[in-house]
Amino acid sequence: MKKIMVFFSVLMGCTIVFGQGTEKVSKRESTFCNPINLNYRFQSNYREAADPAIIRYQDKYLLFASHSGGYWYSDDLMDWKFLAVESLPAIQKYAPGVITIKDTVYYVASSRMKDYIYYSTNPFKDNWKRMDKKLPMDVWDPQFFQDDDNKVYLYWGCSNLEKEPIRVVELDKNMQPKTEPVVCIKHNPDEHGWEVFGEKNESGKNGFNEGAWMTKYKGKYYLQYASNGTQFKTYADGVYTGNSPLGPFKYENYSPFSYKPGGFIGGAGHSSTFQDKYGNYWHVTSLNIGVRGYFERRLGLFPASFDKDGVLRTYTAFGDYPLKMPSVKTGIKEENLFTGWMLLSYHKKASASSTLTQYPETNAFDEDVKTYWSASTGNKGEWLSVELDENVKTINAIQINFADNEASLDSNSKNIYNYRVLSSLDGKIWKVVADRNNNTKDACHDYIELENPIKAKYIKIENTNVVPGGGKFSIFDLRIFGIQKGKKPNRVNEFNVKRDAEDSRKALVKWSNDSSATGFVINYGTESNKLYASVMVYDQNYIDLTGLNKGIPYYFSIDAFNESGITKGTKIITIK
Repeated sequence: MKKIMVFFSVLMGCTIVFGQGTEKVSKRESTFCNPINLNYRFQSNYREAADPAIIRYQDKYLLFASHSGGYWYSDDLMDWKFLAVESLPAIQKYAPGVITIKDTVYYVASSRMKDYIYYSTNPFKDNWKRMDKKLPMDVWDPQFFQDDDNKVYLYWGCSNLEKEPIRVVELDKNMQPKTEPVVCIKHNPDEHGWEVFGEKNESGKNGFNEGAWMTKYKGKYYLQYASNGTQFKTYADGVYTGNSPLGPFKYENYSPFSYKPGGFIGGAGHSSTFQDKYGNYWHVTSLNIGVRGYFERRLGLFPASFDKDGVLRTYTAFGDYPLKMPSVKTGIKEENLFTGWMLLSYHKKASASSTLTQYPETNAFDEDVKTYWSASTGNKGEWLSVELDENVKTINAIQINFADNEASLDSNSKNIYNYRVLSSLDGKIWKVVADRNNNTKDACHDYIELENPIKAKYIKIENTNVVPGGGKFSIFDLRIFGIQKGKKPNRVNEFNVKRDAEDSRKALVKWSNDSSATGFVINYGTESNKLYASVMVYDQNYIDLTGLNKGIPYYFSIDAFNESGITKGTKIITIK
């Protein structure tokens, strides 16, 4: 047996073990967990990034988003490096449109006035240049598309007004319009329930049709767009298809194809669909927090694909649990990129060094990004701990979502979190799982994949540094992922779906309570073998679906899940 050198210190009345007993963190993570872990820029008292576009340049990925003061680049879609830029005057604006054409990247931001397109032949340097002429029209939520014949198009539109649909023009070699604008997508909330404004599509008013994105697949053109409002968990993406980039376009009844109103963080709209360097499709989306303001938002990355019939889908069912990042062309269903690591920390007993009354410890384990725990200070030594169930868990990954409570930082500030994660079998002797004491990266949704899974009953996070202006040590959720040995939940064999007799855009799904399940995933779609839409729920046995398409038949099934895994539903119910 190898001799293990052990050093002891007493902290908070507990023994901390250092040395060879410290658990190893993976050098290169093979998984990731949404929200994407970026240095989200401060806007007043909250962070924001939204309306993302990911494009490829040479062998790297470029990620642009609203109000970010720059953009990110990556080799692998997981480790993102930020480049602050000053040569793009429009970099602080909303919803940029970007495209790579040969060796050049073109950029245009949303504007209510006629503006310029910018370009760069080395986007890894802050050296952007301006085109000679302004666009002759103002564009909001612009996006470029280049067809196989090298013709380039510009789509744009962001409004809840009938007079402002989503439109397109063809561009010439100087990136100026060579055709008159063509109307592509009009508002149609009377038929499409998910386009009705409101968290539950309840207002009766037009949502905002916005965020156009074009993808060509096997000769067909997929014009994607978002609705109903970025501040809602029901924000989603739908799609029209056509045989030309100028249309005409036909609505696809399986819309929305990107939808995530449940789970830890919701919203899956205003996105871009792209292929990685191996040919796998992805959908990068806007996610909503909306606690400190409507535009408190994050980014999510979800597997996407076209099925054998050309149906576009995005996998969001367990989309904010750890997902695998492939390094080859997978050729598998998107759901197989889910690691199978389940959430072990939901509603577990918590304790803390201190707590502000309005932000209790339970908030950090309620699987809701709209609530958070806050210590009374941001001082070194503040901590949060969770006690898992009696049976010792196998833990594979940990995600820490920092909340920045009372942070007084401006848009140029960084909130560098320095901390340690510790584990214990008995609450007395602790091992260091991850040491971020020397961290220099602003990472507010930090994700730790363990090289060697650990067994623990307790997990603790401890603040090791004070950031001037960084506010209180606070966490949206401390999420522990792994597998509990035990029985999977019972299968959902009995449930019913009742469509609203007066408004077929709405339906109530209800099933029996079952204590063997932590939660449920309601799957549905417009064909019995294409249940691609999903909603995740905890602690309830019903869901009101308010975003259906009028008069379209739907098929439903329900999966149950707990800490030991998922039991797929086999019963399918049809409503007409």
